[in-house]
Amino acid sequence: MQASEKPRLWDASDRFYNLPAKELESSHWSSITNLDHLSCSDESSQGNCTLESSSGSAPYHINDSPSTKRFSPDGSPTSKRASVPDSCAQDHLNELELKVRELETVMLGPSSDMPHTGDINFLVGSGQISQETETCNELMEIVSRRDLKEILIACAKAVEDNDTLRFEWLVSELRPMVSVSGDPIQRLSAYMLEGLIARLACSGSSIYKALKCKEPAGAELLSYMHILYEICPYFKFGYMSANGAIAEAMKDENIIHIIDFQIAQGSQWITLIQALAARPGGPPCIRITGIDDLGSAYARGGGLEIVGQRLSRLAEACRVPFQFHACGVPASEVEIGLLPIRAGEAVAVNFPLMLHHIPDESVCSQNHRDRLIRMAKSLSPRVVTLVEQESNTNTAPFFSRFLETLNYYMAIFESIDMALPREHKERVNVEQHCLARDIVNLIACEGIERVERHELLGKWRLRFIMAGFNPYPLSSFVNATIKSLLSSYCDKYTLEERDGALYLGWMNRPLVASCAWR
Repeated sequence: MQASEKPRLWDASDRFYNLPAKELESSHWSSITNLDHLSCSDESSQGNCTLESSSGSAPYHINDSPSTKRFSPDGSPTSKRASVPDSCAQDHLNELELKVRELETVMLGPSSDMPHTGDINFLVGSGQISQETETCNELMEIVSRRDLKEILIACAKAVEDNDTLRFEWLVSELRPMVSVSGDPIQRLSAYMLEGLIARLACSGSSIYKALKCKEPAGAELLSYMHILYEICPYFKFGYMSANGAIAEAMKDENIIHIIDFQIAQGSQWITLIQALAARPGGPPCIRITGIDDLGSAYARGGGLEIVGQRLSRLAEACRVPFQFHACGVPASEVEIGLLPIRAGEAVAVNFPLMLHHIPDESVCSQNHRDRLIRMAKSLSPRVVTLVEQESNTNTAPFFSRFLETLNYYMAIFESIDMALPREHKERVNVEQHCLARDIVNLIACEGIERVERHELLGKWRLRFIMAGFNPYPLSSFVNATIKSLLSSYCDKYTLEERDGALYLGWMNRPLVASCAWR
């Protein structure tokens, strides 16, 4: 099967961050709020990028400062303390005073409103240790455990609280622990950390836009998406389940019109054309309307005419009557007048991993997400296929969305880790070019700038029912075909059928859902 994928499960990008673990310099992080753009170099195949300040004078680094001391596993500062007799109660108080001062400096800076150490006897005696001090103690315990995931979550909480000093301190601890060449949590944390930095610096949208792909050339066309397509079954699962539903619904039709709301390379339709060519009684006439933003031409090396030519050559070789209509507009701007519907043809509508990019009522008053679903209903289709990530990030507040993104992409990175050795030179490129851009958008951007807005299938089901659709359960043949597909991959992939829909997962975590409607 030709590998050419819908680049919207994880949008391809030109290059992203290269964050090897290294010792941090000892200068103070001058300003987190000056970050507003990326500086990328093409010196290696891994696409090195550094974050720079708005002045463009030097790469952006987060470094240790006098206020960001490290702590040992027992919770004590690693800097040298005065030796004191353990039998002296007053010396115990002096030691506590020192720790409180350290914590005050880290959390609130030297000019905080925390009580001065002269007041510590009152605080200890009365039990009125401040909430800030309790938070510091909790953070000390987290850092001392050296649990990367735990520290990353603490960083996100600091961003949610807009606590720059706390975030700075945690980042100084986290930086040496993350790497795009490490294990799955180290690699994912590298990208999520940059998303947090961009969010706190209010530069998320600038970074996201800067990650647009350059137009590829020759053999490099979609090479990284091709690798992801081959090593993981996510795209194939979506293609096979949607094609199976369409073939079943169109088994008695002579003229078929497929409206694909994200045609990409058109590769989904190769196997369907081949299958329909072998249909008893002869193949039907097939028309495909391919919708895709002209700005996505970089993913094809040209416009939609390339897709039409490729599919036309295949159909001719299979002796299938075929027509292709290009609709080069963003899906959110498609109107029914742009769709060349003809009398007597059976219509199928395909929504392949793209509706989550369409803004809904929580983003703009037009609510194009529901508008497209209602427009599909107005075409009286034989079947509508929907494939989407099983994730809840659309209206979730920042911290909940961060946790959802962490858990979802952790499963993705683990599945890649099982398919490609960590020393594989292309693995970093696959993750940077196919995954990192979406991760940054989910974490750093808000409002109309955040285009990654996933919903669980339960919410999609409500939208389709409200538009007047009824479920069209996938056949047992489709289920058996996908089970056969998964047998050639790692046994940690799971397939679940529930309420007429199929869920592809990793270790029982659902990742992609597929369903059909009529």
